[in-house]
Amino acid sequence: MDLLSATDWLRHRPGYTYPLAVAFVGLTFLLRLAASDTLSGFPFLSFLPAILLASFIGGAGPGFVAALFAGFIVQQFFVEPHNVFWPATAGQWVGLTSYLINAVIIVGLMEMILIAHGRQSRLRSELNSFNTRLEQTVVQRTAELRHEMEENAAAQAQVRQLQKMETIGQLTGGVAHDFNNMLAIIIGNLDLAQRRLTGSEDPRLLYSIQNAKDGAQRAAVLTARLLAFSRQQPLAPEVIDLNKLVGGMSELLRRTLGEQIRIETVLAGGLWPSFADLSQLENAILNLAVNARDAMPGGGNLTIETANTELDERYSRMHSEVEAGQYVMISMTDTGTGMSPEVIERAFDPFYTTKGPGKGTGLGLSQVYGYIKQSGGHIKIYSEIDRGTTLKIYLPRHVGTADARSGTAGAKPIPQGSVNDTILVVEDDEHVRTMTAESLHELGYTVLQAASGIEALLLLEENPAVDLIFTDIVMPQMSGRQLADVVQEKWPTIRILYTTGYTRNAIVHNGVLDHGVSLLAKPFSLEQLAHKIRELLNVPMRMEDERT
Repeated sequence: MDLLSATDWLRHRPGYTYPLAVAFVGLTFLLRLAASDTLSGFPFLSFLPAILLASFIGGAGPGFVAALFAGFIVQQFFVEPHNVFWPATAGQWVGLTSYLINAVIIVGLMEMILIAHGRQSRLRSELNSFNTRLEQTVVQRTAELRHEMEENAAAQAQVRQLQKMETIGQLTGGVAHDFNNMLAIIIGNLDLAQRRLTGSEDPRLLYSIQNAKDGAQRAAVLTARLLAFSRQQPLAPEVIDLNKLVGGMSELLRRTLGEQIRIETVLAGGLWPSFADLSQLENAILNLAVNARDAMPGGGNLTIETANTELDERYSRMHSEVEAGQYVMISMTDTGTGMSPEVIERAFDPFYTTKGPGKGTGLGLSQVYGYIKQSGGHIKIYSEIDRGTTLKIYLPRHVGTADARSGTAGAKPIPQGSVNDTILVVEDDEHVRTMTAESLHELGYTVLQAASGIEALLLLEENPAVDLIFTDIVMPQMSGRQLADVVQEKWPTIRILYTTGYTRNAIVHNGVLDHGVSLLAKPFSLEQLAHKIRELLNVPMRMEDERT
């Protein structure tokens, strides 16, 4: 078979095989002449090897050509009488016929061998091709499996991280809830003490109260960040134009970050609106900008970019907490020191910070993380050591016709109340209730107090002229929402303002306030209380009825 394979190229070139067949017969003729009388009794037999060779190198065509040519030569030169084409005797006819039969058998057998060899060559070629394709398929599938394993490993790591964050969030949320009640008492009483100072006291007293108030406010910020991280802060989402928001914050960011930081904005045209809590989003952008400034102690560039983007199914598989879909992205890129992979992995953990003692609480990024997750979004860090960091926020695209807001109003003076406005404070915690009532008295309102929902209903039966109920939500026997439902049915003109230090309650679902609900989260300052009360009392009843 090796010899057959070696001469395959010749069989595919008829221009060579037919002349060779004739040459084999001619060579045999010369050899037959040289042998003279030695082979005189076998004229046809001596040409059979030439026919075999012609069939071997060229197949049936050259073999039959060699057979006919050899028969002609034998008849002409080796059979008596010479120069006669046809046999003259019966014996000659028998010899010629036997020769032709043997020649056909030789050519036929050789053709069958060549056909079998060709089929075997094709099968061998197909087998080699199949093996090659199989090897390529195995290599490709192995690469795909390795890639899937890497994706699964990344997804499992994401799940473990989410489980860790969820556990920490539950703990921090509970702690923050308890602290909020205590801070509400501290901040409220400090506000009252500061407000009641006449100016003739020792200046150190005013300084001490202000210091205590500042410390309490910092503690309130920390608890708010804990609630944000645990996704338990109440959100009031609205349609937001991120381009206008970023543009409106540019001046604030420049003043906050200082002259050493150069701020550049790249705003996408045709940006989709998003749906999120505006004030929390402003805080998130400010937090990230301050972190970027701290990563560039010698100055640098901060680029804020907006864009429309779509996170596909593959990205969703790699980040199991992300739903595939359309998002609006805010990207913040600094030219600072960057983060190592180990730091990136823990960057969103509460109380984790790479800053020195006293320079950071480690809650800034965790607050942003919690807020973005609670808003149904996604946040991702890309960083290289000494090259800088890019942090991308993805907020779900809003599909609707509501007008988009770009920013919040500035600070306003504290509004005063009137004795003609009666407010019923419903709070089961005596200290919080007393502090709230004193604050409202200080603002000039007429105040009633109740320690429970049932007691509040009894007071309303006696004093139906109440204008507003300021009620805690989580109370024994009757919750604030249950109280409000009864009040709205019997006294529909009374406005309702809720307060709570926790979001898992009757008016907040999935971290978002129910439509038409007003909430003042604990701890609140006297200024916040004054603005919220005045805001509700100033709303015409027709509009209020539509909200509720």
